Amino acid sequence: MSLTSTLTPHPHKAYRAIGAGLMALILVGCGAPEMRPQRDQAVSTPLQVSAVRSDLPPMKRFNTAPVTAPTRSNVQMAQDFMDLSFRLETGATLPVFSRFEGPLSIRVTGAQVPPSLNADLGDLLERLKREAGLGITLVGRTSPAAITIELVPATAFRRRAPNTACIAAPNVSSWAEFRTARHVSWTTVTTRTRAAIFIPTGGAPQEVRDCLHEELAQALGPLNDLFRLPDSVFNDDNFHSVLTGFDMLMLRATYAPELRSGLTRAQVAALITPLLDRLNPSGRGGGLARLDDTPGDWMTHITRAMDGGALSSRRTAAARAMLIAQNRGWRDTRAGLSYYLFGRLQQGQDTTAARTALAQARSLFAGTSLTDIAAAHATLQLAAVDLVRGDYPTALAQLDPAIATATRAQNAALLSSLMLTKAELLSRMGRAGEARAVRLDSLGWARYGFGSDRDVNAHIADIQALAR
Repeated sequence: MSLTSTLTPHPHKAYRAIGAGLMALILVGCGAPEMRPQRDQAVSTPLQVSAVRSDLPPMKRFNTAPVTAPTRSNVQMAQDFMDLSFRLETGATLPVFSRFEGPLSIRVTGAQVPPSLNADLGDLLERLKREAGLGITLVGRTSPAAITIELVPATAFRRRAPNTACIAAPNVSSWAEFRTARHVSWTTVTTRTRAAIFIPTGGAPQEVRDCLHEELAQALGPLNDLFRLPDSVFNDDNFHSVLTGFDMLMLRATYAPELRSGLTRAQVAALITPLLDRLNPSGRGGGLARLDDTPGDWMTHITRAMDGGALSSRRTAAARAMLIAQNRGWRDTRAGLSYYLFGRLQQGQDTTAARTALAQARSLFAGTSLTDIAAAHATLQLAAVDLVRGDYPTALAQLDPAIATATRAQNAALLSSLMLTKAELLSRMGRAGEARAVRLDSLGWARYGFGSDRDVNAHIADIQALAR
């Protein structure tokens, strides 16, 4: 969430419901990057506390992500760059292009900095250097820095920004400065000189890492999020949790020598396609037509479906978003999200409608490798439905490809959920030895994805309770 003002946080990033919440079976409500997953009692099964265990293995971490090249046309991605760089999530437009013009440095400060943050930040800085050409120096917590990452006590953070995962704000270097600033807005920035990223304490390691990836990228470059993007963290569907090849290209373009702070939209528009052709020769030509603009009423319904309000209202909003997608003839990630949310919210009420919508969502997502992680999310939901229905072979058959996708995408919350579901299915099919091995392998990932032993145990218990 890149804050526009101290009083009005972006409406979409306030509800990070897909990242690891709606992902995590029918049992978790609004999710991971909104810091700790919250339980959606309207669609949960009761917590079976008898299933908890105190012998969890050590947390696992992913190795540095492999380089993935963007695969879309430069013409299409040029339009994405313009909309990411000259608009905010609120709909406000920016008069000029902005970026940091001096040396880039970053520091970590605040309370209760988890060890995983330092490791994940190191991996991210290495990726930014290798893939985006950005050399960022990590300095001591008391040293001046262009970008400050501050861990803020969760209670204080949520008093200031309720329902918000994390914040990137311009022209401040501390939480204290942010709290007392009269107006914090990217609309007044011509050249970036300072920015701060605020993350509440107590989040699962993956939640903190996901905040690092998106908020650091937005502090450095694009400030907007676009529902139409299939291959980016700059999308409020939050299926992608770490920076993609597309995201790295956007950052590399942001800091290319052809551009500079203060350029107008027209000036950047004249430069961006040749610039992308230079940086990404494989994307030349092809001139794919850009997708139509996302209408405001669809975004309103999607946001309502994703928030933590009354379940009946969320179901109605999801149904309306799905109808808009159908009427507009969409076959892209926005259509997939519409079906996904509708199916997700039908779980526990209408199993047939839920499965039909989720299958349609997966079909739409599976049409391209750009959205294979979204397809894996839909697969988890489908497997949950089939587990509840008692169709264990069908549920089991779909999980291994999704597990491989979650591993590539470095999404430990999704990966462990898929593996725990597989273990439960194997157990119910009488394959106890295989079930134990899969469950044990999943637990280290669950500790990274969900955090505390209590949350891991709650997740295990919920999955075991699905078919009871």
